[in-house]
Amino acid sequence: MNQQENEQLTAYYKDLYEKELYKNEELTETLVSIEAKNADLTYKLDKIRNSLIWKSIYPFRLLWSHTKNAITRIKRYGNPKNFLRKLESKRIEKRAYKSYGTESLPTPEEIRQQKETNFPRKIKFSILVPLYNTPEKFLREMIESVVAQTYENWELCLADGSDDTHPEVGRICGEYQKKDSRILYQRIEKNLGISGNTNVCFSMATGEYIGLFDHDDLLHPTALYEYMKVICEKDADYIYCDETTFQGESIDHMVTLHFKPDFSIDNLRANNYICHFSVFSAALLKETGLFRSEFDGSQDHDMILRLTAAAQKICHVPKILYYWRSHAGSVASDINAKSYAIDAAKGAVAAHLTACGFEGFKIESSRAFETIFRIRYRLTDKPKLSIVIANKDHESDLRRCIDSILQKSSYENFEIIIVENNSTEEGIFAYYEGIQKHPAIQVVTYKGDFNYSAVNNYGAGYATGEYLILLNNDTEIITRNWMEELLMYAQREDIGAVGCMLYYADYSIQHAGIVLGLGAHRTAGHTHYKMAKENLGYMGRLCYAQNVSAVTGACMMTKKALFDEVGGLSEEFAVALNDVDYCLRLREKGLLNVFTPFAELFHYESASRGSDLADINQKNAERYEQEAEHFREKWKDVLAAGDPYYNPNFSLDYSNYTLKGNNTKSMVG
Repeated sequence: MNQQENEQLTAYYKDLYEKELYKNEELTETLVSIEAKNADLTYKLDKIRNSLIWKSIYPFRLLWSHTKNAITRIKRYGNPKNFLRKLESKRIEKRAYKSYGTESLPTPEEIRQQKETNFPRKIKFSILVPLYNTPEKFLREMIESVVAQTYENWELCLADGSDDTHPEVGRICGEYQKKDSRILYQRIEKNLGISGNTNVCFSMATGEYIGLFDHDDLLHPTALYEYMKVICEKDADYIYCDETTFQGESIDHMVTLHFKPDFSIDNLRANNYICHFSVFSAALLKETGLFRSEFDGSQDHDMILRLTAAAQKICHVPKILYYWRSHAGSVASDINAKSYAIDAAKGAVAAHLTACGFEGFKIESSRAFETIFRIRYRLTDKPKLSIVIANKDHESDLRRCIDSILQKSSYENFEIIIVENNSTEEGIFAYYEGIQKHPAIQVVTYKGDFNYSAVNNYGAGYATGEYLILLNNDTEIITRNWMEELLMYAQREDIGAVGCMLYYADYSIQHAGIVLGLGAHRTAGHTHYKMAKENLGYMGRLCYAQNVSAVTGACMMTKKALFDEVGGLSEEFAVALNDVDYCLRLREKGLLNVFTPFAELFHYESASRGSDLADINQKNAERYEQEAEHFREKWKDVLAAGDPYYNPNFSLDYSNYTLKGNNTKSMVG
């Protein structure tokens, strides 16, 4: 066989292998999907069967139709207590919302001061608004919200693609033009669609910075002033703010308050959380190009993905400066009013991922919303994974953990390293002797007092895999492809650590990402803590993979090379906060940490060592406080700056996105 025939044969078998591998991956995904649906149905059925409501109505099945809606509402809010709290807090909620509406408007003195502010740079903002059959009330309010800006160096570029039955749009714009020369208007003879019409606005713009503004929405009077501050102070070339959706005649009639994280690429790929009010340097357009009509309906998501990829300094202003009007036919009201936007959004994300070099990915709508996505990345390889499990006694916990890994995992190339530390029960040693007969399992012994970091570092020294999974012995696998779900992120060069969704035995949430400064000790805490499994989370955050400052070491995947490079877990933190410290050291290297809700495990927390947060043991409490103090001192600058993935408008006293100064108002559940 000559070299050419040999190469052809090699290529043939390689192609055949990849096709078979892809088929296996598809079969695994199908099986995982079926198991997830089955588990969800079982969970819901058990919840109903064990509820007092179900038991009380058992003799009266004919009344089921009358109770169904009530049960659905209870599920929606997680539990009956949350449901009642939701009803009772309506009046308080309205008051809280108002503080972000009309009560946030600047006073006459503030307006005067802002207008007289001399910035070190002179920047003109070109605000682009494509018009199409805009109702008179919406059009006038939109224009007047720009005219009311306290920073006055702007131009409003209006491109009108309205049909012939709406001549009043041009008439109203002409009326405002006569009053203010900063308002520019151009009639488009033929409607070019949202992207084409916006590109006409681009052709009119002469400003150094461009702002994208919808024709039926409103700007806070201080929006451009706040943006000027971050441009001058931080040299920002892309800026966005928090926003709210409102209905009716007043901005105080708010439907949602969207307090956003700082720039988070994985969040943005799964969900256009940036949305409004996007302002960016006009120079970025040379790299990104104008709007692309093939993504009409989700043209902003496409443009934001391209602009942020090119930007050098992305800044988030954590203030509500944009009011998104919800009305019949608007996307803010119902995405199904523009169903083509769903396909356009998937296309925009796909184009972005392809441009970033990803292949073989899948984009699916999540249970939260049609345009909030679950992205399945294709594994580029099948590397060996080393699962490190620290253990002392607790044979039943460890047995359950190991059995679930071996019986439930679809990924095959892994090893398990159990690190024995000071066990005294005879049963555990008998279990070790038996379990080591499995070719993928070994038991190593760490001699010395318990130090979670030291024990795991010792175990990692025996690892032969490219990736480590630090796993608690009191966990149990739920999702069959949990390793693949973690690996699809960990394989990226920009990722440091990946964490999963952890539930308590009753399916309430134990871990869904960690926020710095959260909790009484002001060190770090878990968001969405103790919420029900079916909860969507704040703005759907329990339904998509996202960037976080840290993930728990109870189940964390990281590259072995990275672990070695930074010196593993810091042994200064013997029990608590070693995982957060590790993630922050990765963040210092410019790496991202990711939480994914699609790798699910049970975590029977603290079953093995006792709770270090509980008051039941004074020694434990003192030990935790010492480590917490050390953590606060070591990371004081980071803590002072605040968690970039947790909006500063939220209280650090609660894990459920409660607004500051309004402890009765949670944004979820």
